[in-house]
Amino acid sequence: MTDLALPVHAARSRGIGSLEAAVARWAAERPTATACSAPDGVLDFAGLAERTTAIAGALAAAGAGPGTAIALTTGRSRLAVASLLAVWRLGATAVPLDERHPAARTAEVLDDAGVSLILGRRPPGAPAELPFVDPETARGGPFAVVEGEIAYLVHTSGSAGRPKGVEVTYAGLETALGAMSTIHIGPGGLGVNPLSPAFDGWLWCVLLHLLNGVGTAILDLADDGEHVDLAGRIAAVAPRTASLTPSLLASCADALAGAEVVVVAGERCPRGMLEVLLARHRVLNVYGPTEATIAATCADSARGDDVTTIGRALPGYLTRVLDDDLRPVPAGTRGELCLGGPALARGYRGDPDLTARKFVTVDGERLFRTGDEVLARPDGQLEFFGRLDTQVKVRGFRIELGELERVVEQLPAVIAATAFVRTAGGTLGVAVVLADGHDPVAGALLVREHCRTFLPEHLYPSTVDFVPALPYTDRGKVDRAALALAADAARSAGRAPATAREHEVCAVFAEVLDQPVADVAADFFELGGHSLLAARMVAVLRKRTGLRASIPLLLGNPNPAALAAELDRLAEVSS
Repeated sequence: MTDLALPVHAARSRGIGSLEAAVARWAAERPTATACSAPDGVLDFAGLAERTTAIAGALAAAGAGPGTAIALTTGRSRLAVASLLAVWRLGATAVPLDERHPAARTAEVLDDAGVSLILGRRPPGAPAELPFVDPETARGGPFAVVEGEIAYLVHTSGSAGRPKGVEVTYAGLETALGAMSTIHIGPGGLGVNPLSPAFDGWLWCVLLHLLNGVGTAILDLADDGEHVDLAGRIAAVAPRTASLTPSLLASCADALAGAEVVVVAGERCPRGMLEVLLARHRVLNVYGPTEATIAATCADSARGDDVTTIGRALPGYLTRVLDDDLRPVPAGTRGELCLGGPALARGYRGDPDLTARKFVTVDGERLFRTGDEVLARPDGQLEFFGRLDTQVKVRGFRIELGELERVVEQLPAVIAATAFVRTAGGTLGVAVVLADGHDPVAGALLVREHCRTFLPEHLYPSTVDFVPALPYTDRGKVDRAALALAADAARSAGRAPATAREHEVCAVFAEVLDQPVADVAADFFELGGHSLLAARMVAVLRKRTGLRASIPLLLGNPNPAALAAELDRLAEVSS
């Protein structure tokens, strides 16, 4: 079987009928148009159809079928989309991985998902005996197109420390695809996808583009030796569409000048940024947790929605605003957003207790408790206010603070650890109680090295503070807010800039980090800096000073005093 155009009734029963019909349509109507571009090359729509069939045949020959958990390690290659579609043609379960995550985390995900086959390169942390299929050389024979139950398994940060696997069904995927198909973009051009393949935001970019006949440009944000030039890489694509978190948009908004459609998602978007975007683009503000299959609500400027809200439920989804007792809140009152409809995930793999707590039945409807606080306006649009629990958003990533705490507490020298979000810069901090006799300076280095070994970058703490005891609220819970304030206060005192160069560098820090910086000892990364902001920092420094500032220079001198001294030395050498 080589034809992607399945009979409608068979395709629909498998949950991906609209997707396969779209791919078949574009392969027939636009065979040479780019379907997927990546650092390793380009695949057109005709090639996408051919490679999907070949890879599916190779997977079937390896024993894959319904219920087979297949690790996808192809997320930044031109064959990433074909590999995903091949898994779904067999009714198997895709387990997307990011090969840049630490080996320890990858091993946990592989074990939790029960992966029996790898599609792509063997990632660090994978058992040597686990078989794999190379999509580059895959050659397909006959195979049966069959129905499966779990379409993919995405692992989000887990409150118990281990990543938790969300089981998304083919029925849920069908609902999500139907909702996406109502977002009409029109065929042609490219949409950018700079996101990690381990998160379902990556899927949103791919699927929205495929349904509309738009190619997907997969961007690799690995450091190129000097800095991550996200804006430059996006500008080189000249995209028609872009789906980005506000954190990413802050680094590349000017590179999207020619884009028709910009989707903001993943975290609350500042009003000022939305106003800038609205002056140039059609803007969609999209919201949805992994447990509701990618996206559940949308505000679209093209239909007159207020995009400072997260809009209304997409077709096939239900939204309810409930109080702590799961009763509807009075009109105009904040409450917890609960989602319903066939797109809800089956639950968390291997964790029936968590599934029962998060997926509840109210008045006969199965609902997912998002933990997000919203208010339903009279016109039905939802205002989003933030988290109700310790699950937080940092730089667009959904994080359980407990995962960071669990990793730090693995160290024998640590008695207790509490993670928090700093009020200055919106970054992660962790407060640590050390056992007697341990040196805090050595302990800080140990904590940082341990985190880098076991956690992806977005879970690294920017600050590590050692305290004699953890503060508690009057309800007996750790006072995270007090820890955040203490962390900021401890870093508020410092020396004011004394030279022209120090004043210049402090001004650049303030511009890039969007906060006052008057202390030349302030650390760029403790103030909220990260790799993408570092790239912007270097670009602004070069423009202001005319000197060849670089990422390594910033990494080695992360405060204004040291950086200013190095820039003065560069100026002397170049004069």
